[in-house]
Amino acid sequence: MAVRPRRKTGDHGGRGRLSSFGVRDRSCARPARDGSTGPTEFFGALWVGRNTPPASTGRCGEECQNVGIDSVRIDQWLQAVRILKTRSGAAAACRGGLVKINGASARPSSPVRVGDHVEARVNRRERIVDVTQLIAKRVDAATAAECFDDHSPLPPERDDTFQPPFPMRDRGAGRPTKRDRRNIDRVRGR
Repeated sequence: MAVRPRRKTGDHGGRGRLSSFGVRDRSCARPARDGSTGPTEFFGALWVGRNTPPASTGRCGEECQNVGIDSVRIDQWLQAVRILKTRSGAAAACRGGLVKINGASARPSSPVRVGDHVEARVNRRERIVDVTQLIAKRVDAATAAECFDDHSPLPPERDDTFQPPFPMRDRGAGRPTKRDRRNIDRVRGR
């Protein structure tokens, strides 16, 4: 006689389960061959099913990024508009006193709002921007550029010629003398 394996708790055999509203919740159902789990139904503020809600509340780009947002954390915003590469780097810059909002030093959790004046010192360069749009998630560079007005001074031009920090010694001159070593240490700031 064959013994049937026991079903695990929560396994509904692909039929889905009934939600508290009496509607079939197919979030636990087996997906169909095309990957869909069936239609999504909306009751009040509850989405039942796996399909995504309408684009106005989803994560879809610049048209819905600022719906209902009146402020964002400064570390999130700096990373989202690509002034700093990572959120942890933005938080470290805030803790180090390199970020100011409207002239006041900012903590990583400080809120930034539309119209705020943000000054950040990034890679030995001063970035001065005015906030025009709030976003919390990182977006492409073209969209990020629309979220602020940049008033930063131009970066200094780089000189492509290599300048060693101290004069080069002749090859085969041997070890530096004590006087040479002091000069090298003075140039290196030791």
